[in-house]
Amino acid sequence: MMPNSVYTPKQLELLRLWRKGKLKHINILSGSVRSGKTWISLVLWAFWVASMPEDGTYLLAAKTLTSLRRNCLDLLQELVGTDNFTYSIPQKQARLFGRLIYLEGCNDARAESKIRGMTLHGAYCDELTQFTHEFFEMLLTRLSAPKAKLFATTNPDSPRHWLKEKYIDRRDELDILYLEYLIEDNTFLAQDFIDRQKAYHTGVFYERFILGRWVLAEGLIYPMQAQGHGVVPDDPERRYTRYFVSVDYGTVNPFSAGLWGYSNGVWYRIKEYYYDSRKKKHQRTDDEHYTGLCELIGDIYPESIIVDPSAASFIATIRKAGKYDVRKAKNDVVDGIRRVASAFSTGKIEVVDTCAGAIGEFGTYRWDEKSLKDEPIKEGDHAMDDIRYFVNTASEWFEV
Repeated sequence: MMPNSVYTPKQLELLRLWRKGKLKHINILSGSVRSGKTWISLVLWAFWVASMPEDGTYLLAAKTLTSLRRNCLDLLQELVGTDNFTYSIPQKQARLFGRLIYLEGCNDARAESKIRGMTLHGAYCDELTQFTHEFFEMLLTRLSAPKAKLFATTNPDSPRHWLKEKYIDRRDELDILYLEYLIEDNTFLAQDFIDRQKAYHTGVFYERFILGRWVLAEGLIYPMQAQGHGVVPDDPERRYTRYFVSVDYGTVNPFSAGLWGYSNGVWYRIKEYYYDSRKKKHQRTDDEHYTGLCELIGDIYPESIIVDPSAASFIATIRKAGKYDVRKAKNDVVDGIRRVASAFSTGKIEVVDTCAGAIGEFGTYRWDEKSLKDEPIKEGDHAMDDIRYFVNTASEWFEV
């Protein structure tokens, strides 16, 4: 076993439980980002698998195979070496100390069919709150081999999440070990790094990803921006060196487009084209919206126009004109909101005070407190969507 100096006190606590035979049928590590829970869970998984039957079968799963590789597979290979762990994403199989490991993603309702019929000796689940309940229920029925165990990591989510209500809250009756990790538990992190991580998260994301709490997403989504934080005056002396445009398409609903410019480390939403057909009592065509977009851009040449991925007809209109590069936006909603909140918190994006559509929506854009999952109320969200598209998608070209 590796020397104790490579472990934090919190990580050693878990290894002691394993040595004393106190692991449960289901073992869940929950808590803040960068708390060391994924690292120690993979160390424990490797030790545990090495102690199980060589002819057994095991499963490593995440929301997608891409996230599984990014979060787990490469790290596990680094921990135990390529002689002890190899994997193939195309074949969806791996070998850990000679044991067969199946690899699966579970990002849709059909995912549970992928593991029907399996008999598993063990499973590892990365970011368990991202799984469907159906997949997890099926997985538990597959863990039927003697001494089979499940290991999982997760960040907290809503207290209404199925994992919290149906399993964690009933852990005493369901043979579940539940351990909580905080960023301060990772004693190898420098204090300035911890401080930066705390600055990156605000609101509900701070409570979940830093404080490790299962809390509801409620109230205004961007409360600080509703109070004017991150909203700045236009400055004619400000010089921009790069440009993007982000678009949330609407015909009956408002059409919102923002022109973004980069200056001295900050991306500014310089101005906007915001058209509400209900208020104007006229519904514009794609060609008319394209004309409005061109007027917004003027004689600037943006690197790309990032468009609502569902707006196929408008994307086709831009491509047909042949003047601008156009890309479909990444539409991750909750992760996108978190990235936007972080970008505002760290001063990486700001909105010029002439963008009345966006500023008005900051004061009304709210979480849907009646929903069983995290989602915003789908009204007054058009500029909010185009800002999210920009941060979600343009981060491929720059860091936000």
